Amino acid sequence: MSVVPPYLKKGDTIGIVCPAGYMPADKLIKCIAALESWGYQVKLGNTPGNQFHYFAGTDEERLADLQEMLDDDNIKAVLCGRGGYGVSRIIDRVNWKRFKKNPKWIIGYSDITLLHAHVQTQLKTVSLHSPMGGAFNDAAEEDVYLQSLRVAICGGKLKYSCGGHAYNRTGKAEGQLIGGNLSLLVHMIGSASDYDTRGCILFIEDVGEYKYNVDRMMMQLKRAGKLDELAGLMVGSFSDMKDTVIPFGQETEDIIYDKVQDYDYPVCFGFPVGHVKENYALMVGAEHKLNVKEEEVKLKLL
Repeated sequence: MSVVPPYLKKGDTIGIVCPAGYMPADKLIKCIAALESWGYQVKLGNTPGNQFHYFAGTDEERLADLQEMLDDDNIKAVLCGRGGYGVSRIIDRVNWKRFKKNPKWIIGYSDITLLHAHVQTQLKTVSLHSPMGGAFNDAAEEDVYLQSLRVAICGGKLKYSCGGHAYNRTGKAEGQLIGGNLSLLVHMIGSASDYDTRGCILFIEDVGEYKYNVDRMMMQLKRAGKLDELAGLMVGSFSDMKDTVIPFGQETEDIIYDKVQDYDYPVCFGFPVGHVKENYALMVGAEHKLNVKEEEVKLKLL
C-alpha cells in the first residue's frame, strides 16, 4: 500500500523548483497568482530563472534547490516549473530521509516522470503527474485540466472520462496507476527508479519524437517484459511527432497498437494526458479503476 501525502489546506505552502530545464522566472507569474488565489502560499526556489546552459542551474544547484524543498517541513507540495531534461543527473544524490518522515506532493510531468517513478518504487509514496507551472500561461485559471490539479491536491474526487477510439480494447482493470513520459520510462529501465509494472495500469505519452524511435521504445518495453503483465494500458497524447526522410510507414497509434496485440488486457487510446493542454492530474502510485468501453473510457481513483 502506498503512502498518500497529506492533502493541502488553505494557507499551506507550495514550493516551486526547476530540477531539470531552464525556465524564465517571469513564466511563473500567472502560476503563482493562481496558487495564491486558491488559498496557498508560494515559496519560489533558486532554480526558476537560473540558467546554466540548457539547465536551470548546475547539477549541484538544482540538487540543492530540490533538496531544500524536500527537507522543509513547511513545504507541503513541490511543484515543478517545467520538465525538459536533467532529473536523472541528480536523482541518485537526493537524500530522502526527511521526505520519508514528512512525505509531500511532488507535482509535474515530462522529465518529472523519473521523480514520480523513484518516489513510488523506492519510497512507496503517491505523487501527481500533472500540469506544471508553465501550464498556467496557456490556459485560463478555470481550465478543467488546471482545476484537476486544484482538486487533486486538496483531496477531491478524481474521476475522468474520454471518448472511445477505434483501437481501444474493451475491458475493466484495477491496479496502481503508474507511467508518464515514454522516453523516461525507457530511460529508467535497469536503474533504481525502474517500475515493476506487473498488475499495474500503465499510462504513456510523449512529444517531438521520431516515429521510428517510438517503435524502438515500445520494443524496449516489450523486450524488457514491461508490457507482459499489465492490468491495463492508457495511451495519452503523442504530440508533434516527426518522420524520417524515408517514411517509417506507420502512424504513432498504429505503432503502439501493434506492440500490444499479444496481450488481452484493456487498452485505451487518446486519454487526456501529455504535452498538450488536455493533461489531467493523475495520482501516480494510487489504486485506480479503468473501464474501457467502445464509446467511452472512465478512470476513477479508488
